[in-house]
Amino acid sequence: MNKKELIDIVAKKSGMTKTETESLVTIALETIVESVAKGDRVTLVGFGSFEARERKARYGRNPQSGERLYIPPSRIPTFSVGNFFKTKVNNYFLDK
Repeated sequence: MNKKELIDIVAKKSGMTKTETESLVTIALETIVESVAKGDRVTLVGFGSFEARERKARYGRNPQSGERLYIPPSRIPTFSVGNFFKTKVNNYFLDK
């Protein structure tokens, strides 16, 4: 499913227009991204949590040349799945 398909489904289930739904979905996603970028944790109970984690500086290797490379520290977004979401996915595949 992509963003357009999500918007179509939410619009149909909510009775909102696709334009209103697209605006709502876009605002929600932008808000999550902005909050995580500022260092906040966003928790949607049952769905999961979004947060930024620190990666320390480290050394790696170029797989083609074997040359040692310095990889600077960075922050990466992470997602931890909630229990309801995890259970729903497990049950879906167990029932098939």
